[in-house]
Amino acid sequence: MTVTQLSTFVLVARLGSVAAAARTLSVSESAVSQAIGALRTHFGDPLIRRTSGGGMRLTPAGARLLPVASRMVALSADAEVAVRAARGVPDELRVVATSTLAEFVLPSLMEAFAVRAGRRTETSFGVAVGNEMRVLVENRLADVALGPDLGAARGGELVSEPLFRTQLVVVTGARAPRPPGPPPLWSWLVDSSGTDPEADSGRLLRRLDVPERHVLVFPNQTATWAAAADGAGVAPALAHLVSPRIRRDELRMLETSATPSDATWHATVLQPEHRSPATDAFLHFLHTPGATRIMGAPGAGVPPSQFRPPVYVTLWGG
Repeated sequence: MTVTQLSTFVLVARLGSVAAAARTLSVSESAVSQAIGALRTHFGDPLIRRTSGGGMRLTPAGARLLPVASRMVALSADAEVAVRAARGVPDELRVVATSTLAEFVLPSLMEAFAVRAGRRTETSFGVAVGNEMRVLVENRLADVALGPDLGAARGGELVSEPLFRTQLVVVTGARAPRPPGPPPLWSWLVDSSGTDPEADSGRLLRRLDVPERHVLVFPNQTATWAAAADGAGVAPALAHLVSPRIRRDELRMLETSATPSDATWHATVLQPEHRSPATDAFLHFLHTPGATRIMGAPGAGVPPSQFRPPVYVTLWGG
């Protein structure tokens, strides 16, 4: 039994599927299944069973293992921080963010923080949806989550601090006519955040009762805006990020019953007693004028596919 196998079990149990855990870890589903299989062999129990509805449920032994495994994963993270500090090696900082934040803001934020921190911190970052972020931070597999407010949903385990306020709008092609009918009948162009019920775009589609069949998912936000400019439909957007395209007369704003609306980016971390020095340093940096300027300055857009995975797990480790 290894800590990495326990980490994988915790992710499968918390996220509800092998596929979700594999996506979060950026590994294959077969790798996750083999890690769970090793634990099943070790304990002599299935731990997790598939239900008739296609979901998963813990066996009684799995239910008892989950909180213990979570504590062991957390203690392993504490041990890693302590040993790195004793050896004098750089701290480690792992950040996850929504796809939109990652595409436009996160690379510049991480670069500026790395310059500020010097060689004292090793940074990595990646993309996740709201529920994945919560599980990663709670189980010490990521240090900071940037995106929606995740702190209020699960008691006192997490703390979410507001960082930047903007507005959520809907855009369409500059010369495109208003789509016929009410918003639920329009063609909606979204990035992966549009399928995340905790992200701004996902909440907007839910408020407008947009059916799934009218939603087209693109690899990134820039691609959605390009399609909207070509007349393929309408796209949610954060006003300060899309404003250059509006000024260039590529897009125009389209009012709906739910937009414009306020949107806020948050930083979610563990309670202070469980944070690493690198996490506290990054959290402090996020509230500086320099970080605020980066968040407020629209970037050109970096495809999330270029990001490194936020979690490094060797499933075959001893």
